[in-house]
Amino acid sequence: MNRSVATLDGCCAPLLAAPLGDAEAEQLASVFKALADPVRLKLLSLIATAPEGTACSCDLEEPVGKTQSTVSHHLSLLADAGLITKEKVGRWVNCTVVPERLAQLRAVLGG
Repeated sequence: MNRSVATLDGCCAPLLAAPLGDAEAEQLASVFKALADPVRLKLLSLIATAPEGTACSCDLEEPVGKTQSTVSHHLSLLADAGLITKEKVGRWVNCTVVPERLAQLRAVLGG
């Protein structure tokens, strides 16, 4: 099921404030599912710590030890979860972390 997680905005109180409803749990699970892979976590970290907060996909293959097509797949899953944006530049893609999405996750986790 490919659902947009854009509805995460304002939908979810901190986890400890009240039990999650079914819709809230499903929305959060889709984001956490995107983060539940070591390669995607490393990619997100590499992008977030890149100069000016933007990384070219060409610079992400070697650090994660994956092919261009595998990196592209993982980047698409991160983008679908709303964690990064992608901008195609020629053959490559520039990726940027969406800071608001990370802030939303921190708020939900109570941090």
